[in-house]
Amino acid sequence: MKPRDLGVRFAEADARERLRAIADVGTFRELAGPFARLTSPHLAAQGLVAQSDDGVVVGRGRLDGADVALAAMTGEFLGGSLGEVGGAKIAAVLERAVNGAVLVLDSGGIRLQEANLGILAVAEICDAIVALRERAPVIAVVAGRVGDYGGMAIALTLCSHIVTSEVARMGLNGPQVIEQEAGADEFDASNRVLIWRTTGGERRVTQGHADVLARDSCSEIAADVRRVFALPRNARRTSVERLRPIVDAAAATATITRHA
Repeated sequence: MKPRDLGVRFAEADARERLRAIADVGTFRELAGPFARLTSPHLAAQGLVAQSDDGVVVGRGRLDGADVALAAMTGEFLGGSLGEVGGAKIAAVLERAVNGAVLVLDSGGIRLQEANLGILAVAEICDAIVALRERAPVIAVVAGRVGDYGGMAIALTLCSHIVTSEVARMGLNGPQVIEQEAGADEFDASNRVLIWRTTGGERRVTQGHADVLARDSCSEIAADVRRVFALPRNARRTSVERLRPIVDAAAATATITRHA
């Protein structure tokens, strides 16, 4: 069954629209939705209004008939930050997946208001991805306006395959963080050309840090997800063996300087 074509750009669609676009028509079923009122208990103390789904949409659907887990982060809510509740929702749906999962990541990283709880949430998600990918594909899609940074960028690298678009960006630290810590001479966070040349989706595919560069189209991203879903699982993990000799060679020639 073909995915639903919303007739809009993927980056402009919200989290639920993105999951409906990826799943076979009429098969997406949301779990722990807004009416469950799973809101973060930690935001009120900071004067922040909680969102009824904590910025994460999870559910189940089908990809060419296969029942899969689906999750999408909402980049518009607190910069797509991951907290305790949203992290638990993603980990839970991954742990219950059988045939595989698709994660649509649009995240600025761990929610600072939730500190260690956000770090724990990322750890649980990473554990669930590693366990699931041993028996089924875990496909990541990074094609939103926020991109994927921080803790969820670590989870991204564990996925079986990564689909991105030229709109997206990805990296461990975002431009503002780099500028703040190292200065504008090191990385000018206002230079949009520099940002996309360094961390943009096209650049990451060229570097081998992502697998597929898709157009910013709901139907085309859905088609690319299906294509990589059918590939041998754990394909990205094999790159470790390719890179290991390079790392070993660098380590063998490295000079360690000790300071008194």
